[in-house]
Amino acid sequence: MFNVENYSGTKEENYVLVIKQLQALLAGEKNVVANLSNASALLNQFLQEVNWVGFYLLEDEQLVLGPFQGLPACIRIPLGKGVCGSAAKEQKTYRVSDVHQFPGHIACDAATHSEIVLPIYKDGKVFGVLDIDSPITDRFDEIDEKMLKEFVKALEELL
Repeated sequence: MFNVENYSGTKEENYVLVIKQLQALLAGEKNVVANLSNASALLNQFLQEVNWVGFYLLEDEQLVLGPFQGLPACIRIPLGKGVCGSAAKEQKTYRVSDVHQFPGHIACDAATHSEIVLPIYKDGKVFGVLDIDSPITDRFDEIDEKMLKEFVKALEELL
């Protein structure tokens, strides 16, 4: 059974705790859908001021919607299109303070104002991306980026 923790430390300490929770949740489980489902649920309950947390998985040169928490989303995103497609194609993290200023932004949810997208690797190749949206402009900072990279690294080890 999963217990919701009291995240009462610093932002970094709280991220460290959520990464430990991720490792405990996924320990011994090999099913990718189950693991990504729990990872998105964990982040959704941990992060404040977010309206979508989920995964897009690389399939035939496009991203396909994977497990997520939030409103229904775009099902397929071409590589190089929008924030998610750009992150996957360029293999880099995108932290976008105002998505309406991002060239080619794909608006799956009109309420979204900022976004962070991190590539996920498996066997040295892009496997997909972690996508987190917020209705708040400039929601994600350097600490979020740094610690979400650590979250993704822990997730990659469990895939």
